[in-house]
Amino acid sequence: MITRQRLAAGVLALLAALTAGIAVPSTAVADETTATAPKVNLLLDVSGSMRAKDIDGESRMAAAKQAFNEVLDATPEEVQLGIRTLGANYPGDDRKTGCKDTAQLYPVGPLDRTEAKTAVATLTPTGWTPIGPALLKAADDLEGGEGTKRIVLISDGEDTCAPLDPCEVAREIAAKGIGLTIDTLGLVPNAKLRVQLSCIAEATGGTYTSIEHRDELTDRVNQLVDRAADPVVVPKAVEGAEACAQAPTLTSGLYTDRQEFGQQRWYRVDVEPGQELRASVSVAADRDVNPDYGVLLRAVTTKNREIVRGEAADTGRTDVISAGLRHPKPEADGEEDEDVAETVCLQVTHSYSPASGVKTTPGLPLEITVDVVDGPDQAADVASFGLGRGWWLLGVLVLVGFLAGVLWGWLSRWRVAVWRTN
Repeated sequence: MITRQRLAAGVLALLAALTAGIAVPSTAVADETTATAPKVNLLLDVSGSMRAKDIDGESRMAAAKQAFNEVLDATPEEVQLGIRTLGANYPGDDRKTGCKDTAQLYPVGPLDRTEAKTAVATLTPTGWTPIGPALLKAADDLEGGEGTKRIVLISDGEDTCAPLDPCEVAREIAAKGIGLTIDTLGLVPNAKLRVQLSCIAEATGGTYTSIEHRDELTDRVNQLVDRAADPVVVPKAVEGAEACAQAPTLTSGLYTDRQEFGQQRWYRVDVEPGQELRASVSVAADRDVNPDYGVLLRAVTTKNREIVRGEAADTGRTDVISAGLRHPKPEADGEEDEDVAETVCLQVTHSYSPASGVKTTPGLPLEITVDVVDGPDQAADVASFGLGRGWWLLGVLVLVGFLAGVLWGWLSRWRVAVWRTN
């Protein structure tokens, strides 16, 4: 009897252990999946102007509700989606209260389509248009996790809560370096609205779209939600220093920083013998700037001796300008220098200047790409007048062309001689 009880207890213990062994990895996988899941926060304007009936014969609010229902049905399973409103609850005239009117209608997380649709159905156009405060709250909704983060703002009017400028809010969000993108959709073809929504989108690398039909709204929101599910590389936030000695050390990867007007930013990269440093920087004008500007990327030694540089200039035809460089470190010839890494200091400067009345903080966004790879067999070849091993190909082509010319001339003379003889 005792033996049977012990046997039964052992079997139960074995089953419990197997169950625990299976459950723990599953939980870990689920947590990891949740941490890297893409997140989208739909930010909907529910102000009083959404009552206007100018979208396919129905109100803007009705068109938005129908579009949301279709978007919720088509949202990929891996996307965590939330809905936040602005101007949905306070119908009064007190500006201070109206500018706080933003609420989370459906929390960002795994999507329950029925629950989300039920929440959307309760919306009624009500109050003010506090775009700036709503953007701040929408960014807070997306905190945590390592996946992509996207806010999709849908509005039919300008912000009514200045001086909290939505463009400045978007720049502050971008300056945090959390990889959050804001896309904006305007429901009326209004010039002032277009300028404001475009500014918000451009500050974070997002897009602006003007919408006049419900189908356009549905298609565009679906595209943006689907885009969030696409794998992307999120830049890592870094803060450059004013001198190389205090600069952060970067490894291969994509980084983002902010640089104020007239400021220099320094970074450090360690390059081993036989490796090649490839670096590039892009500076974006996320506000009005004066024409004629440039960007300079320099690689120097720790003793400030210039190794190589890359630079570019423009006259105002584009709001993004990029420069890049390559620096191969040859293999060590002597035993003393063997396996000694070289610290390369990267200096970034630009000549953007702000237009009159434009705020200078936060600084302009930088995107820095660093790639340290195995160098060519003979690193010096890369610097050969900028052509590297292309000189060998050029020499071969010249030789082949010369021989072909001699052969063609000889054949031509032979044919002429034969013709004269005949």
